[in-house]
Amino acid sequence: MRHVHWIGGGSGAGKSTVARRLAERHGLRLYSTDDAMADHARRTTAEEAPLLHAFLAMDMDERWVHRSPEEMLETFHWFRGEGFGLIVEDLRRMPAEPCVLVEGFRLLPHLVKPLLPEPGHAVWLLPTAAFRRAAFRSRAATVGSFTERTGDPGRAERNLAARDDLFTRHLRDETARLGLPSLVVDGTLTEDELTERVGDVFGL
Repeated sequence: MRHVHWIGGGSGAGKSTVARRLAERHGLRLYSTDDAMADHARRTTAEEAPLLHAFLAMDMDERWVHRSPEEMLETFHWFRGEGFGLIVEDLRRMPAEPCVLVEGFRLLPHLVKPLLPEPGHAVWLLPTAAFRRAAFRSRAATVGSFTERTGDPGRAERNLAARDDLFTRHLRDETARLGLPSLVVDGTLTEDELTERVGDVFGL
């Protein structure tokens, strides 16, 4: 998939913003894995994606309040690669031109690596805990937070933050082990500078 570039990473790292800026700047086709989640959920069966369908059967408190961050990490379907084949299926349906820029936290390094013609076709953005908290506060102030629909929003927020921190650490370790590019996002770079850094990785 030489015509595809991939931006993965932890939640709140700015993947969507960077991808949108690069796509506009270089005339790339943008594919958001977040936007495809509902469609992909409809296209799977319980046999194909058991964690996803178990998650769909839970209420909000079962999802975000009553489970530990470790259990949330281990059982979250997108973090376990369920539905990744549907991302690849969608991409293979697209024409080779213009090049495609794929972004989202569902892009797990060990699943993406076999599809890369070379490591520089992918990069993972790794937000620090402080940066992610600030990003989520800003997002919640604008559009609200789904955790408000739980019986204990404070606990849900803490569980979610801890789970996302564990996931980012996992991405850091996996990209290092596989020799894949990653960038720490801690707020020292502006959005423009981070976009330039990602573009440099891709050779754009």
